[in-house]
Amino acid sequence: MSVTVWLKSQQHLAGKMLTLTVWLTTTNGILAVVQAWFLAVILNGVIFNGANLAGIGPWLWVLLALFGVRAAIVWLAERAAFGAAAGVRVALRDQVYRHLQRLGPSYLAGQRSGALVETLTKGIDDLEAYYARFVPAMSMVMILPLAILTAVMPIDWLTGLVLLVTAPMIPLFMILIGSGAEARNQRQWKQLARMSAHFLDVIQGLTTLKLFGASRREVEVVARVSNDYRASTMQVLRVAFLSSAVLEFFASVGIALVAVFVGFRLYGLAVPVPPWLKVPDIGYLQGLFVLMLAPEFYAPLRNLGTQYHAKMGAVAAAERLIEVLETVPDQPTRGTQPLSAPRPLGVRFEDLRFSYEEGREALKGLSFDIEPGQRVALVGTSGAGKTTVVSLLLGFLVPTSGRILIGAQDLAEIDLDDWRRHLAWVPQQPRLFQGSIADNIRLGVPDAPLEEVRQAARRAHAADFIEALPAGYESLVGERGAGLSGGQIQRIALARAFLRDAPLVILDEATANLDPESERLVQESIDDLARDRTLLVIAHRLATVRRADHILVLDQGSVVEHGRHDELASAGGLYARMIAAYGAPAAPGDSEAQRGDAR
Repeated sequence: MSVTVWLKSQQHLAGKMLTLTVWLTTTNGILAVVQAWFLAVILNGVIFNGANLAGIGPWLWVLLALFGVRAAIVWLAERAAFGAAAGVRVALRDQVYRHLQRLGPSYLAGQRSGALVETLTKGIDDLEAYYARFVPAMSMVMILPLAILTAVMPIDWLTGLVLLVTAPMIPLFMILIGSGAEARNQRQWKQLARMSAHFLDVIQGLTTLKLFGASRREVEVVARVSNDYRASTMQVLRVAFLSSAVLEFFASVGIALVAVFVGFRLYGLAVPVPPWLKVPDIGYLQGLFVLMLAPEFYAPLRNLGTQYHAKMGAVAAAERLIEVLETVPDQPTRGTQPLSAPRPLGVRFEDLRFSYEEGREALKGLSFDIEPGQRVALVGTSGAGKTTVVSLLLGFLVPTSGRILIGAQDLAEIDLDDWRRHLAWVPQQPRLFQGSIADNIRLGVPDAPLEEVRQAARRAHAADFIEALPAGYESLVGERGAGLSGGQIQRIALARAFLRDAPLVILDEATANLDPESERLVQESIDDLARDRTLLVIAHRLATVRRADHILVLDQGSVVEHGRHDELASAGGLYARMIAAYGAPAAPGDSEAQRGDAR
């Protein structure tokens, strides 16, 4: 689908407001013709017929009423146009957001956040001028000039012929110049997206840049990127000003020709046309009327030329939107069955295989069981397939072959929303959102009463520091938990899992990057969380898997060892080599005997 066709296909999102805008704008244009006639009658009466104020008084009152009506129509048309554009923006943002939800984290991981944010904000905002300005201008071009020609032709076909011949020159040159502007607009939009992505990367990595002494060097890069964007913007503006100048030139030439031909006949001079053409005679009333309509005839064409750049900006922005919306989710069909497995859940991986787009095979015939109520740990070196297993279990990826069974049900046949309601996930770096601590704990259970939130916080060892804050559970946290320590954020994430009360909990190294005291509290919370639930622990640090009922050792997408810690440590396999290479310090709370075994 071409970009222009896609833009037109979204017009229904504007609803009745766009139709109202077109009708109001058209009515205003027709009233301009009526207004020109009244003005011509008044001026003709005063200048040539010696009419006094009493004679033209009724005409003046009608003209004043027309001014008021047109002003009201313009105001209503502006409001309707804004409402139409706002409707498109809201609907498109909702549409893109829902599609991103379907695409899932696997798609977002391959995108630059800055470029995507630019598309969802300024990109969609750039469509406003297209629907609020360009589409009504296109409608006016098709209606008002035809209405004016209909009014002019019976009075003076020569003026109508001049208008008819000169009018196509404006859109012709608009298209010729606009073709160059389109390429520059698209280039400018891509530069803006790259610049936004680069700025976001720089801001997020400012600490790293400072520590490595690269922040000043990055300033030069930012300055160069900004200067390139400034240069491309000026190129677009130059084309825009050139286009406006050309459109004004042809409109002025057309109006001048009309004025010359009308003036020649009013002064009784011969009009320079072939003698076989019978030029109609006109009086001052008809001449004034025609002269006042000439600018109104070219006004929609000039306005369309001005708004044509809005279309170019919309086309450039829409290209990226189409790219996002046309991306096909990894899971083309969703299951519809509700989850019927009893609590706690058991999970079976049967000959599971998964390959990423670049052809790298992440899982190679993976098969293992997680018994109901068990605490199972996945360990392995980077790239072994641990993250892929979690993404498949969460429904973010779809297996290339094989299947995942939840009890006796195939995960592919289970409704994903229903499945995720039975899950709790505590990642290595939990994300808190701007809002109160209570709202962040309620993330998975929005309607939970405050007493249940407090109970979940107590079980996660988070109640002490929360209740010590001035506003307690209503204390506000900043983006990504600004104002809280890493251990406090981790305990709030565990409180979410307690409040969710899900039968299957996935922990992605929940004790990483914590101080010993925070690690001890989090580990105690995990032990409490493990009661009457199935736990899948993704371990990057071997000290966190000692309490696991079963350990699965992954290597290059396959299970190469499995068993308990003591069994694997003495087997001399990959797990034992990992202990020797990385060490397995005792977990907080281990006995002296356990510490000795770890050593």
